[in-house]
Amino acid sequence: LPILIVVVFSFNATDRRITDWEGLSLRWYEYVFSNREVQRYLTNSVIVGLGTAIVATLFGTMAALGLQRAPKWFRIPFDALTYVSVIVPELVIALATLVFFASTIGRDGILTNATGIEIGFGFHTIIGALSLFNISLVLLLVRARLSGMDRTLVEASYDLFATPWRTFWRITFPQLLPAIVAGFLLSFTFAFDDYLITTFLSGRGTSTLPLYVFGQIRVGVTPATNAIAAVMLLITLGILLGGQFLLGRSARRTGARGKVGGVAGIVADNAGGG
Repeated sequence: LPILIVVVFSFNATDRRITDWEGLSLRWYEYVFSNREVQRYLTNSVIVGLGTAIVATLFGTMAALGLQRAPKWFRIPFDALTYVSVIVPELVIALATLVFFASTIGRDGILTNATGIEIGFGFHTIIGALSLFNISLVLLLVRARLSGMDRTLVEASYDLFATPWRTFWRITFPQLLPAIVAGFLLSFTFAFDDYLITTFLSGRGTSTLPLYVFGQIRVGVTPATNAIAAVMLLITLGILLGGQFLLGRSARRTGARGKVGGVAGIVADNAGGG
């Protein structure tokens, strides 16, 4: 109901208080899409979301595959680190990564003093901090999928003299694809609308849309603010539907359509299987 109210009032024609209804209008959507400042913040959010999703999906998947064959003495401490990064409050992650980057690539950081080059804060620090949580998220999803995967197909592939690389692409990867896609989409969504970590680690010109919205509501919520929120909601739903389509195609190709219930179904199945 609150989300519906936000969407409805984003079409309010008023230019005064948001609760003063003056009829339907698209003026605030026109304002949002023609405002270069809003477009810049939206572009920054997409860059952060895609960058985090790519890094988290790549390293999370590789870590899951590596831990599958790792000895127990190595896997248990690694699992502990994984769960710590998931359950630690976001404020702690934001503060810890801020101190880490400031002491290494900041103005008086170790690397800055050693090389004379100040890297500073920017997209790389935001993506690096957001990836801490999202890598663990992808790792858990892919590992849960691996634990329920039929290993007889992999063994049959080796019996037929297939190379490990060919076995991965033809046997393992198609079965892991739903979990990988779900991890990518969740990572993008979490990073796209993150506020706390981005506030701590953003640099000049790298502020995102949530930071812009928070700055706007300090002077009061307007129909323009609601229009921005509705656009963010539309982007999120578009990503969800796109993931649903990709997972549906993957299921039809592998003949496992009945086992796939969209992104939410994959997350629920993996959480239960983990």
